[in-house]
Amino acid sequence: MTLCNCTHRNVCENSFSKPRNIAVIGATGSIGTSALDVVDSSNGRLRAGVLAVNRSVKRLVELANYFKPDVIVICDTHADRAPLKDLVGGIEILFGSDALDEVVRRPEVDVVLLSVVGVAGLRFAWSAIDAGKTLALANKEALVAGGALLTETIERNSSRLFPVDSEHSAIYQCLSSRRVATRTPRIISHDVERLILTASGGPFLRRSSDSLKYVTVNDALRHPTWNMGAKITIDSATMMNKALEIIEARWLFGLEADKIQVVIHPQSIIHSMVEFVDGAVVAQLSPPDMRLPIQYALYEAERFPCPTRKFDWSQPLDFGFEPPDLERFPALKLGFEVAKAGGTAGVVLNAANEVAVDAFLSNRLTFDKIPSICRRILELHNFDALPSLDRIFELDAWARKETEKWIV
Repeated sequence: MTLCNCTHRNVCENSFSKPRNIAVIGATGSIGTSALDVVDSSNGRLRAGVLAVNRSVKRLVELANYFKPDVIVICDTHADRAPLKDLVGGIEILFGSDALDEVVRRPEVDVVLLSVVGVAGLRFAWSAIDAGKTLALANKEALVAGGALLTETIERNSSRLFPVDSEHSAIYQCLSSRRVATRTPRIISHDVERLILTASGGPFLRRSSDSLKYVTVNDALRHPTWNMGAKITIDSATMMNKALEIIEARWLFGLEADKIQVVIHPQSIIHSMVEFVDGAVVAQLSPPDMRLPIQYALYEAERFPCPTRKFDWSQPLDFGFEPPDLERFPALKLGFEVAKAGGTAGVVLNAANEVAVDAFLSNRLTFDKIPSICRRILELHNFDALPSLDRIFELDAWARKETEKWIV
């Protein structure tokens, strides 16, 4: 879909002569649920035409009976199909990853919201942009593992990419404040001094480095700001999530790692900032609610009322900033190094981290060992500067297997 060239605040009527058809991949997860809340409050501008899950069939049926999509897709072919007996008629039912690959390419799909966790999302991200779709991306791993491949594919297709991560959406919004949004958020670097990603600091911001070896799973799952899944919450605690976001930003915005900075902002009100060469800093502020960046992506940078709470400007707001401690959070240092290296470094870091986090969650690895194991696997891998999609998945499998060997 190509947006008109209107410059006024609202979209012209032609942009929504019919509902924008959304494929929600990962419909029962936290991002998918928030996206469907945005669809439900859109007054008919958005429609959930495709709902896809891995194996949460019962919840998928409940959502499908409410939203009436054209198609539902269950990727896990071994998932329990019994709940499908309660599905209303007229909805196409498909099974398997290949079926989802085909569905995201259908001409009636306008926007693909990709909110699954893991490198498996790279395949669907690539399919969407290869088919010329608008991709609303909430899958970190796709850009971390295949950033060069995805951005190159976007450049030669009529596809668009909108980040759904609150930090990258904030940067996109800051950059869009001084220019018309292009197909990708990649920027003209001559006027940008640096991108500044904010981080809450997670639950261990004030803990000493030595004490991190004693962190329990329950300790690490207590995030002070966001309600997220277990893996993402652990990544926030190690600050590996910010390391992955550094790598994402390198590919999304086309800037080198030395022009990306991280600051600790525990209030999670300022979601990220852009500093320009003249010294001006533009920030994006909003209460912590993922529905705002999701809606911004689904509407392709247009503004409409959003089902989020607003600031109460009659109450005081505090903004605190401090530099991150790279000794306490060595994962951040890895993020800058991998962003600078590019190539296959991202897929190896991501795979090693996923295995290490799983080992921590199952009490097979201490918390403090997660970054050091990731570094070791990075050092062992055969670096490839321009990997193919197949090579990315090969190295993902290798890194997972190799990481398991180091967990004792």
